[in-house]
Amino acid sequence: MVRSAISRIIPASILGAALAMLGLAQGTLASEPAADYPSKPVRLIVAQGTGSSVDNMGRVLAARLTEEWGKQVIVDNRGGAGGTIGAEIASRAAPDGYTLLMSSTAMQVISPQIYKDLTYHPTKDFRQVSLIASTQNVMVANTGQPYKSVKELLAYAKANPGKINMANAGSGFQSHLAAVLFTSMANINVLHVPYKGGTSITMVAAGESHVTIVPLPSAIAHLRAGRVIAIATGGEKRSTILKDVPTITESGVPGYVSTGWAGIATPKALPNPLFDRVYKTLVKVMSDPTTREMFERQGAETMTSTPQEFLAHINAEYGRFTQAIKLAGLKVQ
Repeated sequence: MVRSAISRIIPASILGAALAMLGLAQGTLASEPAADYPSKPVRLIVAQGTGSSVDNMGRVLAARLTEEWGKQVIVDNRGGAGGTIGAEIASRAAPDGYTLLMSSTAMQVISPQIYKDLTYHPTKDFRQVSLIASTQNVMVANTGQPYKSVKELLAYAKANPGKINMANAGSGFQSHLAAVLFTSMANINVLHVPYKGGTSITMVAAGESHVTIVPLPSAIAHLRAGRVIAIATGGEKRSTILKDVPTITESGVPGYVSTGWAGIATPKALPNPLFDRVYKTLVKVMSDPTTREMFERQGAETMTSTPQEFLAHINAEYGRFTQAIKLAGLKVQ
């Protein structure tokens, strides 16, 4: 009402610039003092379904932030369309600190390259706060297979072209792109078998498929139960969680790197005082040994970064996944 009345007197362009200089946004004439934030529940949008690796990490983080702030942080699952639905909702939310986005590889790196007509820009419509976790991809195999290492798998694949069923979570998913990149760099012929989401590793455990490359958080329970075995990991260095498991690079495919990550972002126009409050709290929570232990149980390695480092990481990952997307022959949808 107030802004509407003012806009009849002052041109919208001048009014918008004035409000921007004052740190005001989306129809509000004042922002909440950072010292009072948060004074009500905070929504954490997770652009994936319940039970996914990103969702599991988001729920741990929400619980820890709730303890720190004394106000409930509620996980709001908005899955679908490769994470673009949840990302769009977050990009359009009021920049008041009460909507945070659990950012991940899918919505900011993969989906922007395979979905056309996105209503948000993967980086420009958000303020990147900090990376919070690295999720190494892990190659796992059915326990009954004759290969227990990458070298043995390569030898078997070359002697039996097309005989290995390599499961993935669906076309364009991280597991699909990781597998395509691996088979291309290793120069082997396998049958890529798409499943729906997390059922891919279940099918490997059951023996319907033979091997897969998936984010460690989605495989950790199966590994601990002995339903599958870990052959190698996809990071530049060995995982701190699977210290005895070699990387794919050191196992015979030099230069292979395929990892995932998670971070926190906010709507673009969040005022600096509130942004700083979120950033400082996030770094404090993620640096706590209790949080680290809880994330490691989920198969994720905790980390923090500056906003600038977070943005640089997204841009680097964008280029890395471009290669895998081209190799997979994915068409823009």
